[in-house]
Amino acid sequence: MRIRIGVDTGGTFTDVVAVDEDSGAIVTTKTPSTPADPAEGFMTGVHKVLSTMDGTPADVTSVSHGTTVATNQLLEGRIERLGFITTEGFEFLLEIARQSVPDGYGNSYFWVKPPRIVPADLVRTVPGRLDHTGAQLRPFDDDAAREAARFFRDNGIDAVGVCFLHAYANPAREQRMRDILAAEHPAAVVSLSSEVLREYREYERAMTTLIDAAVKPRVSRYVATIRRRLSGYAGPVPFLIMKSNGGVVSAEEVVHQPITTVLSGPAAGALGAALVAQTAGFDKVLTLDGGGTSTDVSVVLHGQPTLTTEGSVGGYPSKIPMIDIVTVGAGGGSVASLTRDGTLRVGPRSAGADPGPLCYRRGGIEPTVTDAHLVLGRIPAHLLGGEVPLDVAAAREGLAALGEKLGLPTEKLAAGILEISAWNQANALRQVTVKRGLDVRDFVLTTFGGSGSLLACRLADILDLPAVLVPRDPGNLSAFGLLTVDVKNDYVQTYVARHASVDRDVVERLFTELTGRAAAALSAEGFAPARQRFVRTADLRYRGQAFEVPVPAGGDPDATVALFHDAHERLYGYCFRDRPEQEVEWVNLRVSGIGPIASPPLRPLPSGHGRAGPAAAPAGSRPVLFDGSFVDTAIYDRPSLAPGEVLTGPAVVEEYGSTVPLHPGFTARVDDLGNLVVTRDG
Repeated sequence: MRIRIGVDTGGTFTDVVAVDEDSGAIVTTKTPSTPADPAEGFMTGVHKVLSTMDGTPADVTSVSHGTTVATNQLLEGRIERLGFITTEGFEFLLEIARQSVPDGYGNSYFWVKPPRIVPADLVRTVPGRLDHTGAQLRPFDDDAAREAARFFRDNGIDAVGVCFLHAYANPAREQRMRDILAAEHPAAVVSLSSEVLREYREYERAMTTLIDAAVKPRVSRYVATIRRRLSGYAGPVPFLIMKSNGGVVSAEEVVHQPITTVLSGPAAGALGAALVAQTAGFDKVLTLDGGGTSTDVSVVLHGQPTLTTEGSVGGYPSKIPMIDIVTVGAGGGSVASLTRDGTLRVGPRSAGADPGPLCYRRGGIEPTVTDAHLVLGRIPAHLLGGEVPLDVAAAREGLAALGEKLGLPTEKLAAGILEISAWNQANALRQVTVKRGLDVRDFVLTTFGGSGSLLACRLADILDLPAVLVPRDPGNLSAFGLLTVDVKNDYVQTYVARHASVDRDVVERLFTELTGRAAAALSAEGFAPARQRFVRTADLRYRGQAFEVPVPAGGDPDATVALFHDAHERLYGYCFRDRPEQEVEWVNLRVSGIGPIASPPLRPLPSGHGRAGPAAAPAGSRPVLFDGSFVDTAIYDRPSLAPGEVLTGPAVVEEYGSTVPLHPGFTARVDDLGNLVVTRDG
């Protein structure tokens, strides 16, 4: 037996999927997350899935992991003391930041810049200047560099980010600064902008570098802990970490650039959903990953999630390539509370895994979205097939206390909590579609995660969606996604030039250098040259624009510009293809190095799967509140449903890790792969 394992650590549960590479059999399970020590929940999940498969540690061939360690640190603002070294005269770079207001419609009157990630007294500068080509204007001052290194050593600052002006064009001075830090302050963890993000825009490059330095100690400790606990397995088990760009990388490499993991878990879910939806025949897809703490949404076109380099995590801008994911605090553990003016609010605060919702009976004192679902009958009185019992009376008592403050009956309050949560998720879906120039009504929604499908019907109503796809084992889809992705590394080099003056030889030389770096990284990961793939792209814009559009870049620059015109028209509704006076400008060159890994097969349900007979028989019934009143509702066991079977609402479909309430006026059909395809009647 040869077993590959995917482990996705969420805020409430740790999801595990294992595939037997010999038989193709896939096994899924869950275990409660352990926020105090995420590695404990990780290893518990690995042992649990091996026990289910009658496997042993000797059977494990690789472990892939989606981690939220860096994400949670940034979302919670837990940035320890951090040092910043930059070019003399640019000490207020972080303070100046950007003038753009992230949220308009009147809020600009109240918006202030977020707190700087490094206080002014922990910024040190070094004299010396380069121009934009990397040529020296003034020499580097070694004495000042040593003085800066000693300052951080003497003040106990052990994480330092270095960002010198125009280091993207010439990294030598940053490398020299690292050597000086190693000599004067050997305990320091150092991040260089020329290695983290080799492109222009000083503020974004500095912020991305500092975020990398901030999360590096914690991510390194976490990865080292898991590697140590996996070391007891027979032989060296490859341990891969999911990156924000939709690829994986070895644990040995990820500690050198941990910022690449800031959207690790959500990225795996988007890729898993993309594969399932494309196999099911859907080309334009929205993904919605609902967990205990938050909901993550993204767009999939032609089987690939859309990428961005304009992301942020927890208010910190980051320009690393990442799947374009919007996160909203609307998970199963989102807390329902009162605002200062006495109105109902849901999230973004979460009860998480510990203490969790009221119904967990683990010390939670505030009602949550899960409590509302339970009181309305939308979910059973247990989770994970009975492993986690839920206390209906405790949930009802907490909701009743909050409802009394609002003057609302318990059931009406619970319905209101779910309505607010649904609109929070709908607004996130609008952000990745309408705000990107896409019509949300053209997309099929794929819902997954433990809580992702609970509001599927309501979202279809709010957004006028044609259908909702609920995959098999939706509660474990992110962990499954970890087994479907390739090793992927991204490299970038700024090259600013008007198209009319682009030097093709220079462009080819830079692409060759980037490809060489990508090839070296893939070789270090164990991929022979014949297995390595490389994807070239370029960031282009019209002269005078502030932002770029990424497009594929082959050997012909003119063909690349033609693709840019097409992409600009798709995104913004216009282009200047027929106006040569409006010049096109090249900005960045990018290369992605890809090492392919075989994905588990998505197999149709076997012949004879499900109950015998022309239609599924309910496993039971219970009162469920729909449209303001309780209705005796049929409960279906999802593993018993056969391909082609059709369910009509009201109904509830239950399985080990997830539940789908089917509202009146909706129909669910089981396709050949075992997915539920939910549509509105008529």
